[in-house]
Amino acid sequence: MSPYDPSAFPPFAVTVDLVVLTVRRHALCALIVRRGEAPFQGRCALPGGFVRDDEDLDAAAARELVEETGLCVHDPGDPEPVPGHGAHLEQLATYGAPDRDPRMRVVSVAHLALAPDLPAPRAGGDAHSARWAPVEELLGEDGTAEREGEPVPLAFDHARILADGVERARSKIEYSSLATAFCPPEFTVGELRRVYEAVWGVALDPRNFHRKVTGTPGFLVPAGGTTTRQGGRPAQLFRAGGATLLNPPMLRPEV
Repeated sequence: MSPYDPSAFPPFAVTVDLVVLTVRRHALCALIVRRGEAPFQGRCALPGGFVRDDEDLDAAAARELVEETGLCVHDPGDPEPVPGHGAHLEQLATYGAPDRDPRMRVVSVAHLALAPDLPAPRAGGDAHSARWAPVEELLGEDGTAEREGEPVPLAFDHARILADGVERARSKIEYSSLATAFCPPEFTVGELRRVYEAVWGVALDPRNFHRKVTGTPGFLVPAGGTTTRQGGRPAQLFRAGGATLLNPPMLRPEV
């Protein structure tokens, strides 16, 4: 084997960026932070950070998720996640344009995190502040966020990463049970419908939706109780079933 000279190759760093989505006040929202340091000081950005020498990508993403939101990753093998502390986390895509970071060559492995209605976030790392922002506010034609009424471009290539994460969520809830990741452990069909409406940005017919989700094998299982937390008559509570793929799928309406 010929000698290997690491200095013959340019150095670069690896980061993880997080597209953290939740549904708040019937709107799909993403977690954004205000950068407290250069580059892009004062700009809105997705949470994330550099991968440490002693951790792999999944561990780095899970660490950043805890630091930015206090959320732990939900182990799919755990049938009873701790309410309010479990999040679905998956790799989204890799971004490595040579000029995406002015400091040096940086490759980012973005991750998508989904969780039920989350509390107000806390800033961590080099973030000055953090907040939930409606996705429709962040994904304008020019990929900007609002600050004091003025459009401010998202830092780095985070507008593209956010758009990719939102589209992943929108498409994946068509054919998988991922929409239940936005719900508490026990939920009503109406609450699940509002998740689909928030993620897709459309209004759905309640009766047709109820028929589809309760008729899809393995999608939902009765939890054995009812609730009036949404007002009106008591509504039956369900849990996510064992199915991961939906057959037939929940097709997104054309708008």
